[in-house]
Amino acid sequence: MVSSAWTPMVSRRSREFGRPVRILKVLGLRSDQGADRKKRPAFRTVQANSARIVDEWLPVKDWTTGAVKEWHTGAPVPSYWTYDSVPGAGDWLGSSRCSCSLCVFASRRDLLLAVGRRPRLADLYAEVEQARGDNFRPDWRITDLIRHAAHGEAPDPGIVCPDDGPQFTALQDQVRQALKHEPRKKPELARRPGRALCDGCTTPH
Repeated sequence: MVSSAWTPMVSRRSREFGRPVRILKVLGLRSDQGADRKKRPAFRTVQANSARIVDEWLPVKDWTTGAVKEWHTGAPVPSYWTYDSVPGAGDWLGSSRCSCSLCVFASRRDLLLAVGRRPRLADLYAEVEQARGDNFRPDWRITDLIRHAAHGEAPDPGIVCPDDGPQFTALQDQVRQALKHEPRKKPELARRPGRALCDGCTTPH
């Protein structure tokens, strides 16, 4: 949580100021991106206590997807490459929504695209899933997404991230170390069968 990263600064500044630290959290969430985001007010106070007051502002909440694309045609900051079929294409044929590489809220297409673009990360997710006996989502297993992507059911990734640097190696080591410990809670979702990603196909465990 980003709010946890603020804590040291808040502790120091609140003592200096002798009052709560005021923080403005600006997010690029839009109503078009889902029912929950549509309900979210454009401005609200999300936290208020003796140390901090955090306001949340969604400046592009009512922008349509078309408006965002139009703005980027002349914007000084280009859109992120993951939105395109290949970096620099400007065709908006990549991810429909940019979040975590493999996000539990993503669409089927975006997840299959992400599996193709970051195969090592997908394999690490599958390693966790298999070790813990839990599902990536109640309805989909990451192992099924990988299998469907391998069978040509995913969009052309356009680019494959090797994930061969020290940062990914450190992440992998950290995850594998964590898997040596008992899980903090029982993976109840693993007791349910996963939903197949295509009509009429079977999904082996």
